[in-house]
Amino acid sequence: MREVAVHLIRAGHCVHPLRATIRDGSWRPAVFPALSVLVIHPVEGPIVFDTGYDPAFFAATQPFPERFYRWLTPATLEPGADVASQLARFGFAPADVRHLILSHFHADHIAGAHAFPKAAIHCARAGLDAACSSGRIAGLRAGILPALLPVDIAQRARFFEDAPRLALPDALQPFDTGADILGDGSLLAVELPGHCPGHWGMVVADAAHGEHFMVADAAWSSDAIRRNMPPPRLTSNLLGHAGRVEDTLARLNALWRRNPAIRLTPAHCPERAAEAEA
Repeated sequence: MREVAVHLIRAGHCVHPLRATIRDGSWRPAVFPALSVLVIHPVEGPIVFDTGYDPAFFAATQPFPERFYRWLTPATLEPGADVASQLARFGFAPADVRHLILSHFHADHIAGAHAFPKAAIHCARAGLDAACSSGRIAGLRAGILPALLPVDIAQRARFFEDAPRLALPDALQPFDTGADILGDGSLLAVELPGHCPGHWGMVVADAAHGEHFMVADAAWSSDAIRRNMPPPRLTSNLLGHAGRVEDTLARLNALWRRNPAIRLTPAHCPERAAEAEA
């Protein structure tokens, strides 16, 4: 795989009971950071994987019924903490981003998509189809806010399902193939079924850590992967399919057991968020 530089960016957080995300968690409210990933490619430059929260999220959840989304998962985003603003820390502007990669279409992963108008949008066809076919009520129940979709997303979309397939490094077993997003072997999208339609992660060769598997919402934390502890079935079935969630998590646990040094990054992991802040 072609080596790239990887930086984690915390773009806000939400709060809800820990028990909603892990079966043995408490009912006390917990903070769930929203991580975006900046990948610096030697040829393509800055690439963004997921966006975290953005001021657009708060605009989209101002009217009813969308405001229920904000009430159920109260979100916080400090001024200047959106990923587009934070790119300046790395010497980039949003217009420099030529590729935006979306693991799935939940609002806390796409809220900042509007900020990258020059980027091709790499995503799953299944995820985009589900997002575009959702009305306001159905979308709200599924964690989707159609107002956050770029108006020209159909023209800019590049689908994982259409990308060439490559074998993953042996270090990633039991995951064996990935979709070659850019065609040079540097970014490989890996399907992680269960959380919602069209949910994928991404594998890169991280210059600092070796193989780096960004698993999005296939797990809510690194701790959940290590203990193979899924969310309650009620939570999983509200958004996706509990059986597939549990199967995907079990495969991630098997990967970690086989290769404990592997770098796995869930999108809401407090451990990874602490690294990003450091």
